[in-house]
Amino acid sequence: MLVKIYKEEGATLRAQTTNGDHIPFNTPGKDYPTIWKNTAQKAYDEGMSFVLKEKIGKGPVWEKVSTKSIDRMMADELKPVDLPQEQLELMSFITKAPEMRPDVMKMSDLKWKYLIRCAMRGKNIMMTGPAGCGKTMAAKSVVNSLDRPDFYFNLGATQDPRATLIGNTHFNKEDGTVFSEALFVKAIQTENAVILLDELSRAHPEAHNILMTVLDEGQRYLRLDEAEGSPTIKVANGVTFIATANIGNEYTATRVMDRALIDRFIIVEMDVLDKHEEIDLLTYMFPNLDPKMIEGISGIVSDTRTEMTTESPRISTHISTRASVEMAGLIYDGFTIEEAAMVLIYPQYDNAGGLDSERTFVKQIVQKYIPTDANTDDLFNVEDSEDSAE
Repeated sequence: MLVKIYKEEGATLRAQTTNGDHIPFNTPGKDYPTIWKNTAQKAYDEGMSFVLKEKIGKGPVWEKVSTKSIDRMMADELKPVDLPQEQLELMSFITKAPEMRPDVMKMSDLKWKYLIRCAMRGKNIMMTGPAGCGKTMAAKSVVNSLDRPDFYFNLGATQDPRATLIGNTHFNKEDGTVFSEALFVKAIQTENAVILLDELSRAHPEAHNILMTVLDEGQRYLRLDEAEGSPTIKVANGVTFIATANIGNEYTATRVMDRALIDRFIIVEMDVLDKHEEIDLLTYMFPNLDPKMIEGISGIVSDTRTEMTTESPRISTHISTRASVEMAGLIYDGFTIEEAAMVLIYPQYDNAGGLDSERTFVKQIVQKYIPTDANTDDLFNVEDSEDSAE
């Protein structure tokens, strides 16, 4: 018997057999021996699950096996014998997907498998989540895992969507007026390509309009001109589009996306890292950085995120993972926590209101994580050094 120990998002610990039955903890059953909850919790913390090695009548023996191995073993047991070989290979690839996830990519096995499956099936994927949470990194990690032709377009940075997505005309003496196709035209004609549309929510509305037919499952073509009867370019077989977007009124630089455009995507929401995940990420990226510094950064970040969950938060936004990585980089290069916060973190927060400002509140958070032997200046000076110089 195979028993997978796992947690659903936000739920309690669970034990599941191959056929989908959930085994209650601390309770013996007719067809299974007792699984003690504290034993299961310890196994879960170690990334392990169980295999029942002996029958109940002979004294049950549970053997711990990695949960990733259990996933593969369960998939093997559930394979229908009449499925095409191509489908079996796809199922095997998806089951092994967590093994392909980069160590720096902090995402649940379930979401990563879902991402890989959607990409393999040619679905349009939209990665959403707070700014700086790792959407673009996750999208690029999917691209790298699939070993397929890939193209990158930062739509939030382009001022001329037609030139970026279709092309433009120019004049020379030899050929006269010449039309030059954009790289995007080549990209959509490349079979099995993965096309990353970064910052789609910041793109000009004209870009959204151009992409409507490209992303529509029933159309999948690019019209080169708005005129009736103008030529079109078909999207090649197997092309997958992965977009990143910030959705919500709090993102002031983003544009409202048409619901029809959003509906052309499968939405995958990125999670904000908890404190322990943040520590793991920073430790992986900066293995030689003092662990106390990493804990300090993670503490500052975690406190701002906790504050944002309160009924009346005293700050307008939390510190992003992108900012925490940059802060660690500054400290690695010789900055103190206080100095890194002054140049990177404080400018993100409003200084209006004096001692009641959100910047002062963040300074108070940072103060808690400055080593006691550090040379601390007046962190609660309402006027920053650059303000005082004016």
